[in-house]
Amino acid sequence: TTFLDEFGPVALDALREQMISELDWSRMHINKQVGRLIRMFKWAASKELVDAKIPTALATLAGLKKGRCQAKETPGVGCVADATVKATLPKLPTIVAAMVKLQRLTGARPNEVCNLRPCDIDRSADIWVYTPAEHKTEHHGKTRVIAIGPKGKKLLKPYLTRPSEEYCFSPQESEAQRRSAASQARTTPLSCGNRPGTNRKSSPKRKANTRYTTGSYRRAIHRACEALGIAKWSPNQLRHTSATEIRRRFGLEAAQVVCGHESAEVTQIYAERDLELAK
Repeated sequence: TTFLDEFGPVALDALREQMISELDWSRMHINKQVGRLIRMFKWAASKELVDAKIPTALATLAGLKKGRCQAKETPGVGCVADATVKATLPKLPTIVAAMVKLQRLTGARPNEVCNLRPCDIDRSADIWVYTPAEHKTEHHGKTRVIAIGPKGKKLLKPYLTRPSEEYCFSPQESEAQRRSAASQARTTPLSCGNRPGTNRKSSPKRKANTRYTTGSYRRAIHRACEALGIAKWSPNQLRHTSATEIRRRFGLEAAQVVCGHESAEVTQIYAERDLELAK
């Protein structure tokens, strides 16, 4: 047991070594978790739960450097080819496929697609504007706006007929569609076998919610990839693909605005530099 006031940079360094040797975490993940821990101590100091010197001392521990530590490296999030996305769409539930298409068109973050509601969209002009109620930079006082053009409008219209504060993309609705399709494809006569709805688990591990989370959205895509026998890709990669195309066609500033980045340096990470343009 270590008391809070006794937890210093040496103890944090020892904990970090355990993250490498015992948990086998990647370098970037470890740096992120160590930063989180330091912020926790900083919060505790603001509440006078620990001495203010503790978070200051912990912050002196430098982050792990690439090639200078034993922690493994993981590849960063890159683009996903449109051909791969197109091949995956037929295996996705209809609602998840719509989410994928909308994210590819708008460059939205996965959670911004998951949280979409009719009441969040201003449809008064030719180009609709989606203002998420919650977003990544909300706590910094930033406003996030997402433009939805003709293709996105056509895609969204079937999902805007529900009550204005309900989520457009519902796992419950998707599950109902799946069961309905399975029932229609049934070859066993209704007088034989299980009757519809009688073979459901009474206490399933997961229940369909009213909206997708970034996790359930990602898992739906991964299941489709597994069924097709192709490499898994994630919703975050769609954002990279969209940002890269926008940058190539309209420039870095346009990509920055669409992605909602305050700094163009952040957009550089998302929008991969086009080799053909460089050539």
